[in-house]
Amino acid sequence: MAVPKRKTSKSRRDKRRSHDALRAPATSTCPQCGAPKAPHRVCASCGSYKGRTIVAVADE
Repeated sequence: MAVPKRKTSKSRRDKRRSHDALRAPATSTCPQCGAPKAPHRVCASCGSYKGRTIVAVADE
């Protein structure tokens, strides 16, 4: 069985884990309705993408 020759220091361990933090998902605003949406996705509020209506959204 493989056994480490030396103890991994806290500094080295934490440097390795520096990229493990979670990030908030990216958002942008829809130019048509101003609602927040994911970039490069159809707007859930108005159904438009790149100035064109892609999905017909039923008004509640």
